This record gives sequence, C-alpha cells and structure tokens, in this order.
Amino acid sequence: MGTAMKINGEPMSFSKYGKSFQEKLCMVILDDRAFADQIEEVLDVNFLELNYLKCFLNKVFDYRKKYEVHPSRDIMKTILRSELDNENELTSKQVREYYVRSQVAPLTDIQYIKDTALDFCKKQNLKSAMVKSIGLLQNSSFDEISQVINDSLKLGMNNDEGYDYKKDFEERFKPRFRNPVTTGWELIDDICKGGLGQKELGVVIAPTGAGKSMALVHLGAQALREGKTVVHYTLELQDTVVASRYDSCLTKIPLQNLLSFKEQIYEEVQDISGRLIVKEYPTKTASTQTIRNHLEKLRMRSIEVDMIIVDYGDLLRPVRYLKEKRNELESIYEELRGIATEYEAPVWTASQTNRSGLNAEVITMESISEAFNKCFIADFIFTISRTIDDKVTNSGRLFVAKNRNGPDGLVFPLFMDTANVCIKVLEPSEEDEIVEVSAKKQKENLVEKYKKFKNKSGG
Repeated sequence: MGTAMKINGEPMSFSKYGKSFQEKLCMVILDDRAFADQIEEVLDVNFLELNYLKCFLNKVFDYRKKYEVHPSRDIMKTILRSELDNENELTSKQVREYYVRSQVAPLTDIQYIKDTALDFCKKQNLKSAMVKSIGLLQNSSFDEISQVINDSLKLGMNNDEGYDYKKDFEERFKPRFRNPVTTGWELIDDICKGGLGQKELGVVIAPTGAGKSMALVHLGAQALREGKTVVHYTLELQDTVVASRYDSCLTKIPLQNLLSFKEQIYEEVQDISGRLIVKEYPTKTASTQTIRNHLEKLRMRSIEVDMIIVDYGDLLRPVRYLKEKRNELESIYEELRGIATEYEAPVWTASQTNRSGLNAEVITMESISEAFNKCFIADFIFTISRTIDDKVTNSGRLFVAKNRNGPDGLVFPLFMDTANVCIKVLEPSEEDEIVEVSAKKQKENLVEKYKKFKNKSGG
C-alpha cells in the first residue's frame, strides 16, 4: 500500500464521504476478496479518518500478507478477540463494537462504495505521481515521467488472474446462482430453468411486423411485475409509444382505449413495484458504448438495473466499422453479451429474419438476417412466426431455437393480441410436434452452413 499524501498541504481522506461510508467500505473489503486485491494497491489506511477503522483494515491486510489468503468473518472475529493487546483501550473497544454492529446492519450500496472508494484512491495516487513528475521535469527526464504516470494509472486495476483449475477446485461444485427473471410464460420458464439469468443474452427472432417489439415489451412487463428495474432502449419507436405499450400490457386495456382510462391506468401503474426507464435513440445513432455510458450514469445514481432490453440489436451502430456488415453485426451481439456479463443482468434483444422467414410456418435460426453467427453468441433464442392467416386469427408459433439451460427444438402455439399487447404461450399440439422434427433438422443444417462458411472464409 502507498504512503499518506498531502496535496497543497492538505491531507486527503474519505472524510467528505462520512463515517457510514467508511464503515461499509471496510466490511466490503473484508467480504469481497477480489475487490480487496484490487484496492490494496492504491489504498492507504490513512485515508480513513477513524482510528478503529484503520486498526480493523490493518488487521485484514496483515493477515493477507502473513498467510497469503483472505480472512473470513469468523477469522476476523477471532483476531479482534485475541490480537488487540497493542492497541489502546479505547481503540480496542471501538473496533470490537464496530465489528459486532456490522454483523447485524445490512450492507447496502455496495457497488457505489466500491466504485467511489476505488476512484478516490486512484486519483490520489495519480496526483502524487503528477507532483513527483514536476521534480523530474526540471531534469527533462521525460521517459521517467512517462513511466511514473503509467505506473500510477495501472494501479488499482482488476487483478483477477482468472479461474485457477486446481486452486479454485471447490468453486465449481458450488450452486450456480443465475437469478433468472421470468418470461411470464410458464411453459418457457420450465424449459429454461426459470427464465433468462444474470449475464445471459436472449434474442427474439421474427420478420418485420411479426411482434418482436411486442415480445420485448411483454418480457419487460413481467420483470416489472416481479419488482425488477428494467431499462428499455428503443431504437425504432418513440419512448412514449413504448411506454403506452407497457400501459396496455400491464393493465390489459387496449391501446386504442388508453386515453379513456387514463386515471385507472395511473392507479394500476403506481401499484407495480418495479421501475421502468425507457431511453430512446434514433436508429443507427447509438452503439453498445452509448448504452454502457447510459448504464454508468444510472449506476452513479445508485440505480441497480435488473434487466436490459435493446429493441433491437440490428439497429445499433457498430463501435468499430469492419469490412463486412455481417462482421459488424456479430461484434454488436458480442458486445451485448459483454454488457450482460459486466452489469450482471439479463439482456433481451431482437433480430430480423431474412426473406425466407416472411411467411414461414416455423422460423428457425437459418432464417436469421445477415450474420447467423449471432446464434452462437446468445444463450437463449426463440422465434415468432406468423403467416397472413395467423394474423387474422391472433395466432402464431414460438420456436425455441437455442437454450443453454435446457431442451431446444420445441414448437409452441401462440395467442397474440396486438391490440392488448398480449402474448400467451399455449400447450403444443400433435401437429406442432411433427414440425419439431423438421425444425431440429433445419438447426443441424445451420451448423453445416456455418462450417462451410468458415472453411470458405479460411476461418
């Protein structure tokens, strides 16, 4: 850890963030080994203004240094009982009281505390490096100045070396917590183990006008009913239009009648425990980086996002322009998958079919528009197919094209009422099971098609 610093003669500390922030920070460091690894490089315990917190953190870091492992809460309890003899009586009493208090108090705003503390520490180290550079400047030691600044910028980076196959043996036998968010369709939840999970990417594939946006609204509405915070990015429709579709989906009031039932809608919406943020960007003006920037703004305002919806991925602008459009689209979906991982939230998006899907009985991944490699990036894919006759009868078919957490190649009949933004998944019939065999075969064809493409392109 570095040494205490003074900038312009004034000591730098966490004092401006208050006592509660500093107490929570110490417990976060104890509970989160990866964060402790990261912040230890840039944290000076003298940034803390209270002696008992300095004492506590020193014990944590001393244990890490001596035994080369991170202490547990039980170990810290033992240490604080037996290893405070060298501290004055007041500090010993305060640190023990703090630890007892921390065991019963809920640990909230964790991400904010981590981000704020790390940012503060890194800035102090950078300021120190800049001060040091002033002296070097007098000797024209530009290479050394560059090295000092670069070394400072590298401090506090994520030091996670990765999963050690032998060392982390026990980790792979622990239950994997996906924390899935329901689709609202019991039959679909059953086959994907509760819905789309954290860090997972789900894709809805359908031709134009078949109900991609409607399906995404349905998925968002179910999350809202569960008390989740949903961010819905619309790249085609106005934000108020999307919000109106949520009104209809949540209240079952037809779109054309919303105005007449304004007061009723208001009352029903207030009773919904979840939170919805609709962010509109014109088509092809927003990229995945634009979405990241917006999510960061929400994070800075302590808004924890539970589900992200992008309507739809094909309408995003690539972060980098590549020679072929298909490669740009593939990179967009890779980046959406990265956002799901980074923000530990399920991400739902949609993709357009090519012409073969326009009046198909069942749409498979073979009908995906442009880059079919998108299919290999996603965790869960379902398609919506609606013939002209289906639209007249408010029907259609949902085909589970890909499912990392369960079976795929399944076809379910749909009831789709566009006026009420209502989609219901029905029990499959014998006729649908016949289609299932054909659909699975088409999926195999996609794999062969992809292999041929890779061989042809030299990939």
